[in-house]
Amino acid sequence: MFKPTTHTPPNESFIPPAANHPPITIDALIPPEMAAKAEDIGVKKARMSWQNLFILAVLAGAFIALGAIFATTVTAGAADKLAFGVTRLLGGLAFCLGLILVVVAGAELFTGNNLIIMAWADGRVSSVLLWRNWAIVYGGNFVGAIATAWLMFYTRQYTFGGGTMGLNILNIAHSKVSLDFAQAIALGIMCNALVCLAVWLCYSARTTTDKILSIIFPITAFVAAGFEHSVANMYFIPIGLLVKAGAPASFWETIGKHAADYPQLTWGNFFVANLLPVTIGNIIGGAVMVGLVYWFVYIRKR
Repeated sequence: MFKPTTHTPPNESFIPPAANHPPITIDALIPPEMAAKAEDIGVKKARMSWQNLFILAVLAGAFIALGAIFATTVTAGAADKLAFGVTRLLGGLAFCLGLILVVVAGAELFTGNNLIIMAWADGRVSSVLLWRNWAIVYGGNFVGAIATAWLMFYTRQYTFGGGTMGLNILNIAHSKVSLDFAQAIALGIMCNALVCLAVWLCYSARTTTDKILSIIFPITAFVAAGFEHSVANMYFIPIGLLVKAGAPASFWETIGKHAADYPQLTWGNFFVANLLPVTIGNIIGGAVMVGLVYWFVYIRKR
């Protein structure tokens, strides 16, 4: 007796589902799944060897410095030709390079690692491991950012555009060390709330494109709004200090300024008037306002 057979059409293919495996999906993770992922990542980061942690932190400091260099370059001279908001927008879009490199290429950034607080709050990471991670990463970020500043000084990029680049570098650095202590804390809080929200959104991503798109708007917003990022300032201020101390007389003649025109730009003000309060603000904005809030909503034992 003739038995008909079933054939797959030439333009179609049949792939049997793998047993005991969930279907593959490209849908973004939803917030409860993002929280679980953030906690697991926090545990891995906290338990990483100090050597790898430090090297990846140095990379992150350099990556953020690259974003700062890009932002400084595209805004040099723009204030005289464009509206204030447009100039800030361009700088923010350029600065996104930094966090894109950190997230996609892989590096350890202090401000983003504030989200390890979620694993700490759930008891999966001890206080010692939390502070160990933050200390090593903060130190590595500092090394990477300030080493990039030294290298950029010797490129003499500050002389480009008839000294326009150097003038922008000096103005940015001087404005940052001239902030009030409380103001710097508040600006740091707002900054890292947005940075950690960008990282949080990346936890929902399935592809590299998803991650990049998740980063662009929060990071552009914090730069455009003038908020303060501790790791970015590890580049912005030292490069200004290096230009102030080491630029030749011809540079000052070109821009029509003197080193004395930047009296607040000192190493002491870098650490005390900016880096200290901004770091405090970053921890509050990232660890408390984002990390602990999402831990409370999605992970806290009920």
